[in-house]
Amino acid sequence: MNEDNKPAVWEMVVVHRVFRREFRLAPEFVRQARPGDAARATLLAAYVNEMLTGLHHHHEGEDKLLWPVLLTRVTLEAELVRTMEAQHDRVAAHITALERLLPRWAESASAELRDQVADALDGLHADLLPHLDQEEKEILPLVVEHMTKAEWDNLSESARGQIPKDRLLINLGALLEDATPWEREAFLGLMPGAARLLWKVVGRRQYRNEVARIRGAA
Repeated sequence: MNEDNKPAVWEMVVVHRVFRREFRLAPEFVRQARPGDAARATLLAAYVNEMLTGLHHHHEGEDKLLWPVLLTRVTLEAELVRTMEAQHDRVAAHITALERLLPRWAESASAELRDQVADALDGLHADLLPHLDQEEKEILPLVVEHMTKAEWDNLSESARGQIPKDRLLINLGALLEDATPWEREAFLGLMPGAARLLWKVVGRRQYRNEVARIRGAA
């Protein structure tokens, strides 16, 4: 098969890199927030919540558009797919717990709730990493072998469609931050010319400012 007609699974590797980075950094940012600093607690709660929403939609897309396709085509690996689904359930439990904690912390800015949020983020990170590793090692090769480019593109489009329009440039910056030069050019090459210009003129500055707001105080 021509490489251009194969699923571009490298896209998911870059997305996973964002989740690895942000959920590694987030617990420390939270722990460094001063008790009583409601503005900082509110800012970090919104940042974490946005990442949780992104992770939820990422896994929801896989549940709807990836696992059902693979289960019809990879009989010998069906147990592996079910393992992925079980891992999603564990991650979802962490997301649910954090969604309950974050508004309470943002409102109170208490040390106790701050530490509960940080600990919950540690738990999420601990369960997320092996899932992402196994998915990249064992699932993505099956995608290349058993899924069409159109099916994969449908999954990618579904994920992009969940991002609010006013956050598209911020999400692009997150993807490009740790991207290799090839990945960076490939991602930008997927965008219309006007969108690439917007990234250069506006997006890069917006993302730098976003990073400074979240990480600068830490």
